[in-house]
Amino acid sequence: CPVRFTLTAGQKGDAPQAATLIEGLSAGVVMADTAYDADHLRQAIAAKGALAVIPNNPSRALKHPLDKHLYAQRHLVECCFSKLKQFRRVATRFEKTARNYRAVVTLAAIVLWMR
Repeated sequence: CPVRFTLTAGQKGDAPQAATLIEGLSAGVVMADTAYDADHLRQAIAAKGALAVIPNNPSRALKHPLDKHLYAQRHLVECCFSKLKQFRRVATRFEKTARNYRAVVTLAAIVLWMR
């Protein structure tokens, strides 16, 4: 189930928002895909005392180890996105304003938590 989310413009990348999303949350492991492979994010995760389970970007010179057994559990994140997209207004983005779309995503997240 979703814990936090933020809306950004379509051309914005995901990685710059990641540090603020994990701020204040306690976790033993933080899983992400290759797009989140950034030194500043890995340092923020380590500062929380958590393990970063992020595959290395192929262009990275310094490779970090990856626990493949933990990374295999990342499918749960994709399942969460799939569940959110079962809500038609989330998947098709009918809402014209960011405020309304955020409200629809929030309602969908609440429904997922209540199931």
